[in-house]
Amino acid sequence: MGAGTLIIIPTFNERDNLPPIIRRILELPIPLDVLVVDDNSPDGTGAVADSLAAEQSQVHVLHRAEKNGLGRAYLAGFDWALKHDYEFVFEMDADFSHNPADIPRFLEAAEKESADLVVGSRYRDGIRVINWPLNRLLLSITAAKYVQVITGMSVSDPTGGFKCFRRRALAAIELGTVRSNGYSFQIELTHRVWRRGMTIAEVPIIFTDRFQGTSKMSPAIVREALWMVWKLWIEHGLSRKPAPLATTNQ
Repeated sequence: MGAGTLIIIPTFNERDNLPPIIRRILELPIPLDVLVVDDNSPDGTGAVADSLAAEQSQVHVLHRAEKNGLGRAYLAGFDWALKHDYEFVFEMDADFSHNPADIPRFLEAAEKESADLVVGSRYRDGIRVINWPLNRLLLSITAAKYVQVITGMSVSDPTGGFKCFRRRALAAIELGTVRSNGYSFQIELTHRVWRRGMTIAEVPIIFTDRFQGTSKMSPAIVREALWMVWKLWIEHGLSRKPAPLATTNQ
């Protein structure tokens, strides 16, 4: 378990969070690598990442020329992961809102349930969110219900950003055609896996909002998510059921 596992961490002004989060990840008793995708952070996060990579062979760094959104950062990381033959590829925040100790649980779920995607759920079997104001929590819960009603996708936390993709899922969902970039990016990728009839597992997690730095949430990100859900439903032929899983040799 854990062989061929890559943790992708997108960064923009995370120089204080990056060393401790990578240290916690590498302390796990499983083999894995880390890819930092830095969007030319003005606070020098990229240089910090390079220093960590020089010290630890499991750490890799992908520098991008400018800040271009979370979705673009992850797509660049996914492309890198596929080219380097990783079997399990994680999305994970740099700010400790996602607990590194949960990583083995994702891999266990992927193996036990033969899952193509494992989603860390804040709302499976209760609400597990720390340090969020009530309005932000209500927005997130409402968004999850909104996605479920319009698309028919039963995932309890479709907007969550702690995920583990199996290689065959990333290879199947046509990453080059993904256009969403913010809040809706998480919805779109999960929907693309779901509508192909692939297996999605959910692992309950405790989400702790960042204590250092600033949130990347904005009204524009919320607006993008609102229309993207309808676009996904239309793309799926107005169907609220996944397609039968086609036989592939990914």
